[in-house]
Amino acid sequence: MTGNSLGLESGTVRVVPYDSAWPELYLAEVERLTPLLAAHGVQLVLEHTGSTAVPGVAAKPVLDILAGRRPEDSRQRIIDALVSAGYVYRGEQGIPGRDFFRRGEPRQYHLHLTTTDSSFWRDHRKFRDYLLSHPDAAAEYSALKRDLAARHPQDREAYIEGKTAFVNAILKQAR
Repeated sequence: MTGNSLGLESGTVRVVPYDSAWPELYLAEVERLTPLLAAHGVQLVLEHTGSTAVPGVAAKPVLDILAGRRPEDSRQRIIDALVSAGYVYRGEQGIPGRDFFRRGEPRQYHLHLTTTDSSFWRDHRKFRDYLLSHPDAAAEYSALKRDLAARHPQDREAYIEGKTAFVNAILKQAR
């Protein structure tokens, strides 16, 4: 497994067709990451989220990993362990309670660290699970993402903003 299907240059929005290698690439990253974290005394709940976790959905070629920690775990220890495992720490990036990391050049992995009792954790899982169980919604989301990427190939914020109403509607239905 070479990972050639992953990689997105900074400052660009590019959506590609679903790649059946993505789940295997996620598992390979978890296998790489788990012993590195354990060496620092860190144990996280790791889940594949985002569009690359939903078969058939077009996505940016970057795997999203949702990393859950217990509220009592040392956030700084986890940040240090992830950095030593090759991730670049980017701070909260506008989402309180979520620490964001990326790995790869061009970026191939996004890791979102949060507590397993947070709304960020619950919402990411609910959204993914809803798309997995509702193929029509997944197809609609895929079409929306392709359209937004075509309209905003250099504007990540506009791309994200364009998805917001859809994501919020799905989360409302999932609740």
